[in-house]
Formats: sequence, C-alpha cells, structure tokens
Amino acid sequence: MASVSTSHLILFIASLIIAASVAGTFMSGVERLSGALGDRSIDVSGDIETDVEIISDPGSGAVYNSSGNDNVTVLVKNTGSTDLQATKDQIEVLLDGKYQSDVSMKVVDGPAWSVGNVARVNISTGGISDGDHRVKLTVNGDEEVLEFRT
Repeated sequence: MASVSTSHLILFIASLIIAASVAGTFMSGVERLSGALGDRSIDVSGDIETDVEIISDPGSGAVYNSSGNDNVTVLVKNTGSTDLQATKDQIEVLLDGKYQSDVSMKVVDGPAWSVGNVARVNISTGGISDGDHRVKLTVNGDEEVLEFRT
C-alpha cells in the first residue's frame, strides 16, 4: 500500500514541475506579446491623431507653375488633433505615381504646423506635360489625393 502512495506522490510532484515550467513559458510569451501590442498601439495612436486635408483648388491654375519654376504647389491643412513637423521627411509625395524626393515644405500661417495651420508643399518637377495629373500625399499614414490639369 505504501508503494502506491509513493508512486502517486512522485507522479504528483512531476506533474507540478511540468505545470510550473509550462506556465513559465506561457508567461514569458504573454509578456513579449503584451510589450509588442503596447508598442504598436503607440504607433497607431499617432496615425489616428494625424489628419490632413489638401485645400488647394485644382481649377485655379495655382497648382502648377504659379511661381514660374515648373513646381507643383499644394496647400495642406493640419486638421488632426496633434501638431506635425513641417519637414520633408514627414511627408511622402507621389506625382503621377512616381515618388518625388525634391520636396520642400513651409508653414504659411504660423511658426509651426499646428492644428489648423496650413503648409505649402512645393514639388520640383522639372516640367510636366499638359493633361491630367495626380498628387498623392502621405503624412503619418493619412493619404490625400489632388487631381489637377495643366
């Protein structure tokens, strides 16, 4: 009878050791997942707080070559709930589906691109053909499109 109790005790202790090791493994996995979700939520909250609107009038003729330098000029208003940096590394610009790297930005109605302020985005093109064109701006995941005719 004592041999049955001893074998049950050994099996019970072994099952506790296995359960503790499995629980420890799960805990470290859950902690890593929790940390990754926390990091991602910070990124997503920045994307959600960012909202911009293109306020240029495509029919006014002021979008292309208004300065005589063959530039495309787009006015972009910060309509989100967070201030943005008015630097060219904060914005991605596609003109007719081609990435543009010669881009400059300047806030036109204040010292910073705060909520409600407007930034002028100048895209140096070197000249574009007559016809329909499309500018796509991406700021922190928020995408806006302006279609215009030259």
